[in-house]
Amino acid sequence: MAPDTLVLRDVHVPPAPSWWPPAAGWWLVAAGLVLVLLGVGAWRWHRHRRRQRWQRWFDAVPQGRTSAEQVAAVSELLRRAARRVSPAADRLEGEAWLQFLDGKQGRTFSEGPGRVLLDGGYRRDVAPAELAAALAVARVRFLELMAAKR
Repeated sequence: MAPDTLVLRDVHVPPAPSWWPPAAGWWLVAAGLVLVLLGVGAWRWHRHRRRQRWQRWFDAVPQGRTSAEQVAAVSELLRRAARRVSPAADRLEGEAWLQFLDGKQGRTFSEGPGRVLLDGGYRRDVAPAELAAALAVARVRFLELMAAKR
């Protein structure tokens, strides 16, 4: 080899970094994502349990009573739930009360089966079919009122 000739060799590129283990930033992103998912799951579980509690509360009230007592108890529950929406709603009477219960969805209370809440608590007896229809619409409205934001 002559002293004035250089032997050139190819550039040695280091190997590409492996994907495992990830960098510390990716661990933080993964931990944040897990925390968000756990938080959303806990929030949904809490809402589900709260709704179940309200359903059990509504379903337990009319048990073992006469039909007039059932209507009165359901009306009282609806008035308690109405206070969540408007503090003065529980003092409404007659048609104003039924229109409040109708809300924006329809006329199930002022013209439909929920009308029995107006005088059903004062009747001697309420027909079982009429009571069942009224309880069904009252249950739906009760859960809506309880879920309403203050």
